[in-house]
Amino acid sequence: MTRTSLQVNHIARIEGHGNVHMEINDGIVEKVEINVVEPARFFESMVRGRDFSEVSYIASRICGICSASHVVTDLKAIERIFHIVPSERTHALRELLVYGSYLQNHGTHLFVLAAPDFVGAPDVFPLAKTNPELFASALALKALGNELCNKVGGRSIHPITAVVGGFTQEIPAKEYLELACALEEMIPFAIATVDLFKSFKVSNLATKGDFLAMVQDGSYPIEGSDTARFLRAGISFDADELHESIEEYQVGHSAALFSRVKATGESYMTGALARVNASWRFLSSNAKVAAAKARLRPPKLNPFDNNVAQAVELVDALERCAGICRKLARRDFGGSSAPKSFEVIPGRAVGFTEAPRGALFHELAIDEKGKVTHASIHTPTAQNIANLEADLRLLVDLLASEGRDVDAIKLEAEKLIRAYDACLSCSVH
Repeated sequence: MTRTSLQVNHIARIEGHGNVHMEINDGIVEKVEINVVEPARFFESMVRGRDFSEVSYIASRICGICSASHVVTDLKAIERIFHIVPSERTHALRELLVYGSYLQNHGTHLFVLAAPDFVGAPDVFPLAKTNPELFASALALKALGNELCNKVGGRSIHPITAVVGGFTQEIPAKEYLELACALEEMIPFAIATVDLFKSFKVSNLATKGDFLAMVQDGSYPIEGSDTARFLRAGISFDADELHESIEEYQVGHSAALFSRVKATGESYMTGALARVNASWRFLSSNAKVAAAKARLRPPKLNPFDNNVAQAVELVDALERCAGICRKLARRDFGGSSAPKSFEVIPGRAVGFTEAPRGALFHELAIDEKGKVTHASIHTPTAQNIANLEADLRLLVDLLASEGRDVDAIKLEAEKLIRAYDACLSCSVH
């Protein structure tokens, strides 16, 4: 009898810290565990007792990449409590802000974290020598995301112009048009990125879990809807029904809470692949063509395809944001983005956006003085970690049955974790 214990310590090229423990007995996989070793971060405790106007600034510090999403998600929760309906222009600005973080995140993830897996490099820096044009374009894409967030949010990270009911300032029309041109110029590189990642060979895997994404009729939504859907179960729910729809639970081997569909008990995946599966037909024209060429059409069940889905979203975001910028250059578009007047009233609500890594929920309760009495934050990786562990088990089962050696199994396990674009720091709350 041959027993093999595999340990991947300090998983590289992801956000945060964690390990993978695998045990294989005579070719039979007995255990696969993701050990998230991050300590509690207490962001939910930090905002309790704070005035509602401070919450989004504090929550944005959860993540340097997804800070815009945390800001917008908090603002949506507060506005639901106060019965504020933002203008069309405010929604457009928020989309730009969130999409800026998509360019930041997807560009970083695909080229800095994931690509080295498929070109036999230990990190991204050899690409600077072997393919300097690709390396320079990847950096330019990330820089464009920074610029978009800076122009709209006042900072490239931790935005300051987005507030309850609107924005405190906007850039001149000329700068919107300049941004539109810069975004359009990057589209050919994004299309080439889809082709590049589709060319990489990956294991033939099909997740058994569900998919969760925001849905909205006639749209590829990232912030404009409050409706989420479990695609395989066919269950839709309003963000305020979060606890009736998603169940968190503890496991002994991880500091992160795991999540499952409450109605079915199944784990689920959220992120770019889930969004493409949910709203493929509403992608922008160039993105839809790129996805079709890459054979990324629903239903796609291989979690490795999350990389390709992120590349498709780069095309979509660039094309979509260019159009939004051209609309915003017209000062008569969408009403005013100036913050609306409102009355502070007590209540509880859940804000919901599609952060780069997937569905993000912020639950807030506010008293009659505008102070936060309760907060709960459900990040994408906290929701993904159970399904990632289940998919790792499927992958290791497959590789062990093929007689793959220890090093190959460890490498493929890391590739899958990186394909999920995991942020283990954000998985702890």
